[in-house]
This record gives sequence, structure tokens and C-alpha cells, in this order.
Amino acid sequence: MVILEQNQLENLKQIAKGIAAQFGSNCEVVIHELSDQSAYHSIVAIENGHVTGRKIGDGPSHVVLEQLGQPRDDMPDELCYLTRTPDGKILKSSSMYIRDSSGKICAIFCVNYDISALTMVEHAVHDLIGTKESERKEPERITLNVADLLDDLIRQSDELVGKPVALMTKEDKIKAIHFLNTNGAMLITKSGDKIAKHFGISKYTLYSYLDSKVGGN
Repeated sequence: MVILEQNQLENLKQIAKGIAAQFGSNCEVVIHELSDQSAYHSIVAIENGHVTGRKIGDGPSHVVLEQLGQPRDDMPDELCYLTRTPDGKILKSSSMYIRDSSGKICAIFCVNYDISALTMVEHAVHDLIGTKESERKEPERITLNVADLLDDLIRQSDELVGKPVALMTKEDKIKAIHFLNTNGAMLITKSGDKIAKHFGISKYTLYSYLDSKVGGN
């Protein structure tokens, strides 16, 4: 695993402080390091952590765990998407992938701006001028620990298949389990036990599904 160099981290911390100061207390800036410990303790710097309730040493976000599970050095930055905190705040978020001198991703620099109050204003204005309900993508939930993150990923795998576990075929379960693996769920300690129990299969079957192709027999 690539290690974030100290001088690069200090430069990122300086930028984080500047962004947080520029946009005020509603703007959280987080630096996640990608290392062997990142599946549990990825946050190495944070400004205005009260926005999400996180602190240095806390665990990864969805984008961090996904990068750990399926490392890609060509990952494009993810800009201006919605996230939701455990207490219901709506954030406008951006995640930027930081690379070392060899081009390997070594950190993820995230900006989360609390737009909850602005969203309320938007809804009020929409009620006045709107003619029909517009579609809005459900914000991604920000989790505070890996247990909650695993629960979130399992819920997303069910939504991907589009049916309850009781009605899933073998192919449905393979699809869901491949989604979990791609998004780093298997990196979490004892996740195999919880995933196997959720889908009503044995751990042996779980790992055989991981070796199966999606859509295969």
C-alpha cells in the first residue's frame, strides 16, 4: 500500500485549513490516508469535524473503502454529489484523489459543505414555482464506523438487486456479493460472517460466489 509522505500531508493540511476558513463552519474538509490501517482508521486530518461528527483516527467513507477494495490509479475525482450525515444533514460533497510522485493514489481529499438550510429554502421556493415533482437522487450516507458502513453496503447490495433476500436467486446473490466485494466490504474484519448470514448462505458458499462470474451458473 502506498504511504502518504509527511511533506505532502502537511501541504494538504494547509489547503484544508484555507478552504475551511474561506467557507466557514459549515464546510468540513477531510483527508483520508490510504494505508494498511485505512479500513478502520483512515482520517489523518479534519477541519470542522462537527459537521459530520468525525475526528482524526475515525474510519473510512464509501469512496475510501471502495478504493481500498479495488485500487485504481485512474480514478476520476468525484465532484458535487450529495451525502447525508447520521443526524440528517444534507451535504454537498467532493472527493479528490491525491497521487504520489509515481502516480499511485495515496490519499483522498474530501470537502463536505452543509447545505441543509439552503435545501429547506430550495424546497420552499419549489413549492411556490414548481409544476411537478422533480427527481432527486438519494444522498449517500456518511457513516461514523465500519459496522455502520458494512450495514450501508449490504443495504445498497439489496437495492442493486431490487428484491428482498428471500426472493433472490443464486444469480441475484452472486451479483450482490460481487458488489460488496468491489466496494471493499470484504476488507472489514468478520464481514464474511455477517454477509453470509444476511444472504442465508454458508461462508464456504459465500467465497464460492466470490469466485463465480456475475450472471454465470
